[in-house]
Amino acid sequence: MRRIAPLLLILAASPAAAQPVVTSAAPEKVSVSVFRDPDRAEGGEIDPNWLQGFALISEQRTIDLPAGESVLRFEGVAEGMVAVSAIVTGLPGGVVQKNRDAALLSPASLLDGSLGNRVHLRRTDRATGKVTEEDAIIRSGPQDAVVLQTPAGYESLRCTGLPETLVYDGVPAGLTAKPTLSVTTRSPDARRVTVTLTYLATGFDWASNYVARVAPDGRTLDLFAWLTVANSNGESFADARLAAIAGTLNKVSNFKALADVPQAPPLRLRCFALGTGRYGTPPPPPPPPPPAMMSAEAGQDIVVTGSRIARYEMMSPVTVVASQEDLGDLKLYRVPIPVTVAANGQKQVALLVKDRVPFKTVYRLRSSPEDSFESMEVERVLRMENKEATRLGVPLPSGQVAVFAPRGEESLLVGEGRVRDHAVGEKVDLVIGESSQVRVDMVRGVTPKMADDDYRVTVTNANPFAVDFEFGFYVDPDPKLDKRLRKLPRRDGLLTWAIRVPANDSRSFDYRFIEPD
Repeated sequence: MRRIAPLLLILAASPAAAQPVVTSAAPEKVSVSVFRDPDRAEGGEIDPNWLQGFALISEQRTIDLPAGESVLRFEGVAEGMVAVSAIVTGLPGGVVQKNRDAALLSPASLLDGSLGNRVHLRRTDRATGKVTEEDAIIRSGPQDAVVLQTPAGYESLRCTGLPETLVYDGVPAGLTAKPTLSVTTRSPDARRVTVTLTYLATGFDWASNYVARVAPDGRTLDLFAWLTVANSNGESFADARLAAIAGTLNKVSNFKALADVPQAPPLRLRCFALGTGRYGTPPPPPPPPPPAMMSAEAGQDIVVTGSRIARYEMMSPVTVVASQEDLGDLKLYRVPIPVTVAANGQKQVALLVKDRVPFKTVYRLRSSPEDSFESMEVERVLRMENKEATRLGVPLPSGQVAVFAPRGEESLLVGEGRVRDHAVGEKVDLVIGESSQVRVDMVRGVTPKMADDDYRVTVTNANPFAVDFEFGFYVDPDPKLDKRLRKLPRRDGLLTWAIRVPANDSRSFDYRFIEPD
């Protein structure tokens, strides 16, 4: 015992026995680089209730370190933080260990952490407004009913019909009001340091939304695109340097499983029905405010310029446009000014502005050569060349597209579609719907002189103007293929019959197709 006692005194006096805690409440600078959901289809919309993309977040914080070993608490990190990805640089003694503090402060966790302890029960008399307070002990947790022991006996919280609440003397150990990353470090002396915390976080995504406005002459269009960034985390990133990354990123880790998002348990209150001993329902909550009192901005997107926009509205004039940079085989779109990526919200910034882009309208159908059908509607395609010579010549990330055309003094929606990722120099086909004015018949053995393996494709144009039509055949390379098919040019990998059909007229194409053995 004489040998052990001095050892215990030494341990009690050592720095490790009483580690000081240094808390950084928020970063001074932050950058957010958002990656698209790699499993979302090209041109698919983001689901704000199920964001499967992620972000690389880099925060700069100034911290006063004490000498020796201490614990640094980085508060306000994203709740979707992938803790194993976190890197802290700028610490003189490096990182000894790091921990994700996942127990979030909430009404339920506060109750659960105070089970068996004394709290204060505060009530307000509805008639007089008088507030009374008495001591109580929590005897059951937040599941179904919160039972309190008071000098008068036992009762359930909020079941007296009076407005009442619990007042706590302090926060139970282990609970944190914000998602927090804790880091243990050692410093040779007390000093002020600037550290950088970088980590991956889930619960983000981004997409592009295009607006095409056709000129009155029907030959050019103005192309505009929004960059829409969504954040489903409960944390906002104020005055952030925002960027979005486009392209196919090879991701093998399950970030959702690694993130271990902290969950605040729900608080459910039920009451004993008077005189029965059974659980009943608590008094109804106060009614919601009338519509006139609700925020006029509810449900509207926030734009960098402060304008309010509808889904396909264009800013005029455009004051801020994201700049495009190369990032290896990926493309990075950087917002040139600091913006706030709000918690559980969306941010829209102008991504692309191109005026008077020439295009042509093509009517298109694709099918196997052995199909048979009548009066099939065809796709309506707006075709552009992604080249500087045609006033475009920029990488186009995939997204939704809406096309408007003038009608008198109005601009009306004439079609919607999707666009895939396009590199500079590629042909861009915007499929904006189907046409009921251009139809196709594909018939086998249509005349007595035709054999069973003979087919006729007929396209009919009911428009008062001529149209360009393309029929693409899905066929495998076959030396026995009918020469009329074999002589067709290939477009997008398909043998394609391309023809201009006059107004209110039709054109036909005959061929023979024998299915391979």
